[in-house]
Amino acid sequence: MTKIRLHNDDLGYETNCFVCEQTNVAGLQIPFFHDPDRDLVTAEFTLSDQFSGAPTMLHGGVTLAVLDEAMAWACIAIGRQWAVTSETSTKFHRAIYVDKPHVVEAEIIEQTDSEITTAGRILNVKGVVRAESTATFTALGEAQLKRAMGETGEHVDGSMTLD
Repeated sequence: MTKIRLHNDDLGYETNCFVCEQTNVAGLQIPFFHDPDRDLVTAEFTLSDQFSGAPTMLHGGVTLAVLDEAMAWACIAIGRQWAVTSETSTKFHRAIYVDKPHVVEAEIIEQTDSEITTAGRILNVKGVVRAESTATFTALGEAQLKRAMGETGEHVDGSMTLD
């Protein structure tokens, strides 16, 4: 089984991603991998109580961020498309505990020229699904990507108009 490490640096732009950027000291620093044999993006992670919500449990918003990041990497690594989340739905089956190892997996369910539908799940070490999510991503064209990256000279204020 071959897994390919996914790096922001390989994509030709700088980032300070909260979930995956290894140099973001305030972030989660989760390394993601592409498993081409299974057409999955995966990551193993253990997060400290710094990211807790209820005592001993991972904050729900952090859980959503991990799922969203895995599905975004699926768009890039599997779908070969830059895309942004347009809609997401998540079901929390069981608590995700801090200081315990987990795995996140994401895959593409359907892809068109303008949208990518993804699914993601977080499992504990016994393979029990703790949370699962589906999301629709809007594919970015070259002009939109350049605008988002600030390469057109336009002011990027965090909002984005999708043509």
